[in-house]
Amino acid sequence: MADPLRETFDAVAASYESARPAYPAALYDDLVELAELEPGARLLEVGCGPGIATRPLLERGYRISCVELGERLAAEARRNLAGLPVEIHVGAFETWPGEPGGFDLVYAATAWHWIDPDSRYRLAHAQLRSGGHVAFWSARHAFPVDVDPLFRELQPVYEELGEARVESWPLPEDVPDEAADIEASALFEDVRIRRYVWERRYTADEYLALLDTFSGHIAMGEAKRARLYGEIRRRLAERPDGTLRRHWLAILHVARRRD
Repeated sequence: MADPLRETFDAVAASYESARPAYPAALYDDLVELAELEPGARLLEVGCGPGIATRPLLERGYRISCVELGERLAAEARRNLAGLPVEIHVGAFETWPGEPGGFDLVYAATAWHWIDPDSRYRLAHAQLRSGGHVAFWSARHAFPVDVDPLFRELQPVYEELGEARVESWPLPEDVPDEAADIEASALFEDVRIRRYVWERRYTADEYLALLDTFSGHIAMGEAKRARLYGEIRRRLAERPDGTLRRHWLAILHVARRRD
């Protein structure tokens, strides 16, 4: 069953694109290579949001259909991608009829984990042509050896609020991939994995705007957010430059459709 928290993102549609990070250009280059995409290929994006991972592939000359659960996010995507060869459909991927066998690639950027795990590979397989590929990745918090100490310092605050966020702090290279999950579906083969780590500095306002796009923080009560956000502002105000560093990790998974 799909997680109901996936429906929270539509509430922050207007700020999602400015707050969330762009993915590294190398990720798209690798995706094109590993998925063997030819010029003019047809792509299906699952959960496009405002179009963060849609535009870079449109600019590479591909034609894209998107299925987006949130009406406001879909409206943002239409506005952001106006004039480009893209179709945006509102609805759940699990119930979208699509064009079986009509796509060279089905992909999802920070959305695949929200799709019903009992059906996502079957649904992607059905939409792909023979020899097509499925691909997905997520932008997630990374914890290299030089991770900003603020994140560990904030854990007692999260625990105080009953909102503990981090149970372990694995190095980026130790975060498990989902190759075994893909192979267990028996619908895809030739699984390829690539990893990308990058960092970005945030002011207090920028970081809190980012937190406002995370499902757990959206669902958090107003009083809890006020306590947490006040503590973040206080700690960053004590720093000379008033900023924090957040590292990001994306693990690209690409696999070929098994006929």
